[in-house]
Amino acid sequence: MIENQRRRLAAVYHEYPRNFWTLVVVTFIDRLGGALLFPFFALYITSRFGVGMTQVGILFALFSASSFVGTALGGALTDRLGRKGMLIFSLLSTSVSSVLMGLVSDLNTFFVLALLVGVFTDSGGPAFQAMVADLLPPAKRAEGYGIIRVAFNLSVTIGPAIGGFLAARSYLLIFLADAAISLLTAIVVYLKLPETKPEAEPGTEPETIGQTFRGYGRVLRDRVFMMFLGASILMGLVYMNMNTTLGVYLRDTHGVPESGYGLILSLNAAMVVLFQFAITRRIQVLPPLLMMTAGTLLYAIGFGLYGAVASFSLFLFAMVVITIGEMVVAPVSQAISASLAPEAMRGRYMAVFGYSFGIPFAIGPLLAGQVMDHFDPRLLWLLAFLLGLVAAGWFYVLHRTSPLAIGRQQADVTPAASQQPQPATFDPTANFPPTDEGETDP
Repeated sequence: MIENQRRRLAAVYHEYPRNFWTLVVVTFIDRLGGALLFPFFALYITSRFGVGMTQVGILFALFSASSFVGTALGGALTDRLGRKGMLIFSLLSTSVSSVLMGLVSDLNTFFVLALLVGVFTDSGGPAFQAMVADLLPPAKRAEGYGIIRVAFNLSVTIGPAIGGFLAARSYLLIFLADAAISLLTAIVVYLKLPETKPEAEPGTEPETIGQTFRGYGRVLRDRVFMMFLGASILMGLVYMNMNTTLGVYLRDTHGVPESGYGLILSLNAAMVVLFQFAITRRIQVLPPLLMMTAGTLLYAIGFGLYGAVASFSLFLFAMVVITIGEMVVAPVSQAISASLAPEAMRGRYMAVFGYSFGIPFAIGPLLAGQVMDHFDPRLLWLLAFLLGLVAAGWFYVLHRTSPLAIGRQQADVTPAASQQPQPATFDPTANFPPTDEGETDP
């Protein structure tokens, strides 16, 4: 039994290039630093500066606004300069900014720093997403993004416990730990990851910096991609409630303490760690936009349940439904975006796709707060249910009426697609680890 399990794990390992597994490790290390800090960020601000949640909300809005700029800059520079340099720049910026945030004692200075932090630290996001797509053939991307999510959620299950231990002694220790982890991650990227930016076609004139940024116009004119982005934003407005309004609603309406809300979120993370890879492997050959429809329907049902049930066991059940939807939606949506992007514009496409999360988290909490403050709070979950149905219907219409998206995605899962030659400067299959004796590479 153990030997069979070992062989299955070894077979999965050999399906992916060594550099991809290095990227998975990089993800875990980097996200562990964020998981140390983020759960305690609001607590730190209110304690350090003696302010209320309104100021905290303004600060998060500043982060969101500046991150839009950072993501746009990062996407363009990822396509122009390469993935590796942008990742290292973002990680080093995060390291420096963490130290500064832990040392600043003036709230106004902290607000200014928040603007800069959002620009610099989010500039590496498109590079990371593009690197996953560079390393994997189209047929393996959804599965690869699923593995990345497992690493991310594993860090989320460990990080807060370590962060709580450090915060009990000093909040500054959390910031210093995050800075050290970001620095360590930058060193690993520098030493272990190659540049994966595809080589331009022979004879192609290099873009000027102006042409690189004007390339966003081409992204915005991609009708299929923008329709997909619109549906994703609606879906994001439903999902953002999990980490913003849900805890407050459960506490104020149903008397669920913070520890109970933490248990609900822990259930989400644990399910992703245990089941994400298996689910992604089973759905990767199915029509991706149909999977987006199904996953979004599960979002609608799960979030809608919070307005209809009143027992903690059913709150946990609702999170199970939401998490199954999340395990379907998250890797598939990233794979669709990467596949719709022309190779030379992958960074910019992934940057714009990032707004499907950024926009809902920038405006969603304010809109949801208005509903909760002025109406029956259960109305929020009815609206989430209805909005989820609209988003699911939008994805289904795209599935039925967008032959370009459907055709490209179906092509991605054919053997021919996975065997397309790679650019001469970087062959992602060249770094597969040697197999055990008697085994063959896939």
